[in-house]
Amino acid sequence: MTTSEQREGVGSWADPERLARYRERVFHERAVLRDACADAAGAQRRVLEALLSFNAGTAFGREHGFGRIRTLEEFRAAVPIRDYGALAPWIERAAAGEANVLSADRPEVFFTSSGTTGAHKKIPVTPGFMRTTFFPFYFAAWAPLIEHFPDVLASPDAVLNLKHDPIAAPPVTASGHPHVGASQADLGTTFGEPLSAEPGTGAPWAVLPVPVDPGDHLEKMYLRLRMAVESDVRCVIGINPAMVAALPYQLNQWWPRIVQDVRDGTLAGHPHTAPNPRRAVELAELARRHGTVRPAHVWPRMRALFCWTTGLASLYLPRLREEFGAGVTLLPAPVAASEGPLAVPLDRHPTAGSLVATAALYEFVDADAELTAHSATLRPDELEPGRDYHVVFSHIGGLYRYAGGDVARVLDHRDGVPRLQYAGRGSLSDAVGERLRDAQTVRALTAALAASGLELRNVACRVRPDATGTPAYEFALASPTPWSDDEDRRFLADLDRALGEESPGYLHARVERRLGSPALRHLHPDAFLRDWQTTVATGVRPTQVKDRLFRQDARQWQQLTEGADA
Repeated sequence: MTTSEQREGVGSWADPERLARYRERVFHERAVLRDACADAAGAQRRVLEALLSFNAGTAFGREHGFGRIRTLEEFRAAVPIRDYGALAPWIERAAAGEANVLSADRPEVFFTSSGTTGAHKKIPVTPGFMRTTFFPFYFAAWAPLIEHFPDVLASPDAVLNLKHDPIAAPPVTASGHPHVGASQADLGTTFGEPLSAEPGTGAPWAVLPVPVDPGDHLEKMYLRLRMAVESDVRCVIGINPAMVAALPYQLNQWWPRIVQDVRDGTLAGHPHTAPNPRRAVELAELARRHGTVRPAHVWPRMRALFCWTTGLASLYLPRLREEFGAGVTLLPAPVAASEGPLAVPLDRHPTAGSLVATAALYEFVDADAELTAHSATLRPDELEPGRDYHVVFSHIGGLYRYAGGDVARVLDHRDGVPRLQYAGRGSLSDAVGERLRDAQTVRALTAALAASGLELRNVACRVRPDATGTPAYEFALASPTPWSDDEDRRFLADLDRALGEESPGYLHARVERRLGSPALRHLHPDAFLRDWQTTVATGVRPTQVKDRLFRQDARQWQQLTEGADA
């Protein structure tokens, strides 16, 4: 529920009429997107025509001749591909309050996004962008969940939404507009969409009833967990899978405090509800009986987890799902960023979503090629299944031929559009010319684990000199069970071979002995969870603390590994 809905007491998730309208909107938007797939080329052409005509009079539009452009080829010739840094001068002018810079619409909000760089971006969010680009995919994304698991909306507290984090006094840009994460914005009030509140935002813990420092994200997570253990939670929404992975760890870490607060009817010492000694006894018995506390114990009717399911998460989600229950379904979140959407699952496929052809103009560059301002690009219909691509998109909100740094993998073509999976960041690990990407390394790890039936809870790697001084990859991993020396040797041999099959650059570097053999370092099973928690404790929002495979930064590596060896 948005802040305004809670303040006014209307539009509650407990209202059957509101719920019916919400379901109708969700299924309507999915139907519209499915219909658009039949003429994806026409939808892409109309997106280009709309953004050119609407924004022809802007500073960016005049400088790049939008008024004269009629075709995709002309658009490519007039507008170079840019990343955030190259587009930042225009964005900063808009953030300072100048009108008509990137879009004829004035931005109402600026989304913050860190990607994996840690730098806080300012993504302009206009009414036109929300209406034509954001809301259609945003509503449609929930269709598989509420279609197949309708009981998750049976009551306002049936969904634990880990990413929802409204703040009363958001930071603002120089022009006074909110500069917040997408999960913190009051979309209902700002953009006149009263149904935009997503599942879980009407729960009692959505707006915390006790005072807490806005930057104390761990305490906010504790308070929500403490309240949720008294509810019949059926679904957890995390988007960022690292947040979902942290939940079982946090339950065990905070368990004595949770039980005490439930027994006393308090929230971190503040009076909250009537004491609940019966539930406290039940919770205490769970830990005594099982020796640990799992979400499946606390919420035995859990049905679904909603988060990204590819990238590094694909390595640990199968085992993590067991923590929430044997029959729990993993539903993939949309392939999207704060800057805009790419693909949204329209069915229950576990990893891929259909291109949102009506949202933005999409172009693609082979991920093995260097992405430059003038890279030749491919249309969606030209993509090949089984290949990775840099994503470049343009939309009416003011981002033109924007390269956000993500790489997508094409699963197949279905119903007129490619189905895409998030494959990782496009950044390279390139110590000696190996040009190794996230996606290649994750696929190699998947193959090496499968070859020996091994599992892990997370993994990171860096390049460091081996005993001879030759650069070599060191993989630090946490596994749920110990590995034998023989398993280590076999895994490293399989991994080395798989990396060479994925990356010709890696193979050549190994053959030419510019790169040494990979090495393995076992960490405590909870090492990555501790690392995640430590980062969040510094004040970084949990949604922005994502899995990171390549960790060449010495400080980051030390934080992960210091005192964490298995």
